[in-house]
Parts: sequence; structure tokens; C-alpha cells
Amino acid sequence: MYFIKQFQPVFLSYLQEHKLDKPPHNLYRPADYILQLGGKRLRPILVLAACDLFNKNYEKALPAALSIEIFHNFTLVHDDIMDEAELRRGAPTVHKKYDTNTAILSGDLMLIEAYKQLSTLKAFSNLSQIYDIFNDFAIKVCEGQQYDMDFETQEQVSIDEYLKMIELKTAVLIAGALKIGAIIGDAEASNVYHLGEFGRAIGVAFQIQDDLLDSFGDPQKFGKKVGGDILQSKKTYLYLKALEIANNAQRQQLQNLYFEDSLPAEEKIDRVKKIFQDLAIPTLTIAKRDEFYRRAITHLDKIQIEEDRKKHFVEFADSLVDREV
Repeated sequence: MYFIKQFQPVFLSYLQEHKLDKPPHNLYRPADYILQLGGKRLRPILVLAACDLFNKNYEKALPAALSIEIFHNFTLVHDDIMDEAELRRGAPTVHKKYDTNTAILSGDLMLIEAYKQLSTLKAFSNLSQIYDIFNDFAIKVCEGQQYDMDFETQEQVSIDEYLKMIELKTAVLIAGALKIGAIIGDAEASNVYHLGEFGRAIGVAFQIQDDLLDSFGDPQKFGKKVGGDILQSKKTYLYLKALEIANNAQRQQLQNLYFEDSLPAEEKIDRVKKIFQDLAIPTLTIAKRDEFYRRAITHLDKIQIEEDRKKHFVEFADSLVDREV
């Protein structure tokens, strides 16, 4: 993808120049550890791409890109503690490699470092607007995490509630990255808005696709065993849509299976997936994903800039919804 080829090497070089590795090492090294674990660096790349869309001097957005990457990884450190996760990107999570207290404190440090990076943009007259956007999505990400935790014990969750949760937990950070990059690129207010809404919609489409891949992806391409959400009894879009359209017998069977812990893992996954397939849930999930994709493209179309300069954002959107990993 063009964005990764163009902007990832620039960001990775900047990241290496700003390593969090100094005394006390037990504070800084855990933070640097997760920042060096890899990943596509999607969010910082979007900051640079959004700036580049309106202003070719995208290097001036690097501090904001690093800020958002540090913030994103801060949320992962604390999420992994709450989820008691053992692996992140195929490596031990921070609290497993070090310990929980160290992970909490290093995560706190990362949040402060994220704001510190933003403060280096003080030469920009619109820095207060950037802070407002950052604060807004930072709060909403926390709200999304709380809703996600609430849903684990909440008996009734509607599809609208679920879509709102993934918007807060995933999409608002993508939208915020794009808006901050556009502002640094001196974009007009209407263009900032529509690029942000493009990111919000494509972020929801991305998560719906992730739900689909977790149950029906090719494990060789997806990079992990399918059915994890089913085994963890997660109330995903697939599960909630199935409950919505199932008849009484199917609904009862699905609920019994979904929260049954005594079945062998493969049997539970296969039987739940059979119900999903009988109800055409994969097809309905793709339709909902594509609904948000179209919404994203509608906002992209409204950005007032040469069409040729927007083509890589269409490619980016396509890569998220058509991906197999």
C-alpha cells in the first residue's frame, strides 16, 4: 500500500531517534519495549498522509504522529492488563515481561510523553485545536473500553450499542489522527471535518471486518486461529446480528452454545459458526461493513482537493475492508 511504502520508513526513522530509553530504565524500557514491537504503524502513518494531502511538507507532522503512536500503545499496555492478555504482536505483553505495577507506571509515562510530543508543535497557531481533538478522542477511547468491559457482563447489548462501542474504541482514534494531520497541513475546516468522518466510518468498517475474520478468516492468512471471539463469548456484530434475526429455537441454541464452557473448543466454534452460516450472518456482516465503507467514501468525495490526490485514501479504505489479515 502506498501509505505504508511512503510514510512508514520516515516514521520508523523518527521513532528510533526518539527512543524512550534512559534512567530509570525500569520505567522507560517497558515503554520502549512495546513501541518497538512492530505493527503497521497505521495511526501515525495517517497523520503524515493527511498532512501530505494538503501540504507536501509532511515532516512537520512527525511529532504529532509520534504522539498518537505513543498514546495508542499506552492504551494497549493498560488494555492488556485489564484483559490479562499474555501476548501482544506475538511477544509477551508488558505486564508479563516485567510486572503489573511496572506496566501501569510505564503506561502512565507514555500518556505524559504523548502530550509532551504534542507540545513541540507550539509554533502552530492552531495548537489549541489539536489539543482539543487529542483530548476528545483520548476520552472517547476510554469510554469505549469501559463499554467493552460492561458488555462482558451485560445481558442485553443492541447492535447500535455495539457499533457505538467500536466507534469509540477504534474509529475515533483513526479519525483524530487524520484530523490532526490535516490541521497541521493547513486544511480548511470543512476538509478537516470530512477527512475525520472518512476515518470514523472506515474505522468502524475495519472493526466489523475484524469480527468477520475472527470467525471466518483463513488462519494461514489471518495469522491466528479463528474462533477466538466465540471461545471468549464476545458479543461481536456476528453474534448480535444472529440474535436479532434468529427464530426462538435458534436464538436459544446460540445463547446456550455461546456461553457454554464445557464443550471442546473446536466443537463450540464449529457449532456456533454453523448457526451463523444458516442465518447468512457472513453475508449480512459484509453488507454492514460495506455500508460504513460507502459512508467513508461519501465524505472523501466531499473533500475539496484534486481527485487524483485522494486516490491513495481510496486505496487505504479498500485495503482495510478487503483485507484477510
